[in-house]
Amino acid sequence: MSRQLKLSRSFKIVHTPRKRFGQHFLQDQAVIQQIIAALSPKRDEHIVEIGPGQGALTLPLLPYLDQLEVIELDRDLIVDLAKRGGKALEIHAADALTFDFASLKKDERMLRVLGNLPYNISTPLMFHLLSFAPIISDMLFMLQKEVAYRLAAKANDDHYGRLSVMTQYHCQVDVLFDVPATAFYPPPQVESSIVRLVPHRHYPALAQDPALFAALVKQAFGQRRKTLRNSLSKMVTDTIWQRTQIDSHLRPENLSVKDFVALANIISEIG
Repeated sequence: MSRQLKLSRSFKIVHTPRKRFGQHFLQDQAVIQQIIAALSPKRDEHIVEIGPGQGALTLPLLPYLDQLEVIELDRDLIVDLAKRGGKALEIHAADALTFDFASLKKDERMLRVLGNLPYNISTPLMFHLLSFAPIISDMLFMLQKEVAYRLAAKANDDHYGRLSVMTQYHCQVDVLFDVPATAFYPPPQVESSIVRLVPHRHYPALAQDPALFAALVKQAFGQRRKTLRNSLSKMVTDTIWQRTQIDSHLRPENLSVKDFVALANIISEIG
């Protein structure tokens, strides 16, 4: 029997999950091994896990790595995890929503980030992580299935929105497989999915002013039932509309990522 399988079978539920932290602990050993296979870790890689919880994924990962860094907010979990993880495990007692991931990069290695993300913070956490895309090689996350499909949704899809545009601007997004609620304790009310995000090294469409692009997308989807001419009236003038190939009577879900970039760049050029 492999070392990692022995470690994963030693996992026991000993902590009462806290609702305020959105805790649902992964316990299905087949799913755990499937996630590790999808990650395909190499010994010298710089891997960072968000929300290790009781170590269901952390402990089976350790035999593959020289070192693993984890970010955990629940201090009650940290004490036990530190004892079980040994010297190869470095724990950061912090909130991932405000954590400076750049502080972890000490050498030329890019970060590989993974985690079972709490449903109640997954969207703001994704936006936070995207700001560190230049130092991240890839991300592998367990997310609420609906959120996962929002990340990967294309224009004209009901799931397509601000999160879709901003994530796909920065990353290639692939939904790998779904995970049933029975894989967790306690079982959540929703299904989950495993998603891989790979930050672009060469952007398919590059925004001249990233902050303006982000503001444009946020404004558009803030009033997604309105036409673009109405929802973007404070940002896009008639002169700008005349410069574009975009129909101002469309709604934001009809525009591709490249369309939003093109519109933002014209705004930037005209000033």
